[in-house]
Amino acid sequence: MIHIYAMAIPTTKDELLQAIRTNYSKLVCELSDIPIGQTNLLILQGHAKGTVMSINNLISYLIGWGELVLKWNKKSEDDKEVDFPETGFKWNELGKLAQKFYQDYADLDFTTLCAKLDQTVLTIMELLEQKTNMQLYGVNWYEKWTLGRMIQFNTASPYQNAVGRIRKWKKEKNSKP
Repeated sequence: MIHIYAMAIPTTKDELLQAIRTNYSKLVCELSDIPIGQTNLLILQGHAKGTVMSINNLISYLIGWGELVLKWNKKSEDDKEVDFPETGFKWNELGKLAQKFYQDYADLDFTTLCAKLDQTVLTIMELLEQKTNMQLYGVNWYEKWTLGRMIQFNTASPYQNAVGRIRKWKKEKNSKP
């Protein structure tokens, strides 16, 4: 029997940084042995019910959410109104938002997408380093959610989810005769 132990939900800056590092490292490891020729194939369950996506779409999705985290933070720091989750989208339209992310980065190849995701994650980590525990977890930032929780929802958690999707696909692929 396989036991999967989920990481506790981060409640401090250090825990959030560690969750992002850990989950992103696992994702990079899973991505490292995927043949480039398979990265554009529609092989994974999509983000909207009944849809499929490619590895490249999955990376685009992660970049899209990471870039949104950075955009939200910048607008908030500039005392500008933030459109959650994104301008023109409501929380019940996340499938459509996922499709937008796929389109936003559709012209980029696997290697470029991976490099862009690396840069996005690095920028988020640098942002977190500048924040205090109070800024991240001491006050509600969006409705009932703290900034740390909003960042975790859109970084560490989706990285962990992506690892699961890729592992499931690899297992199914390797079990076929």
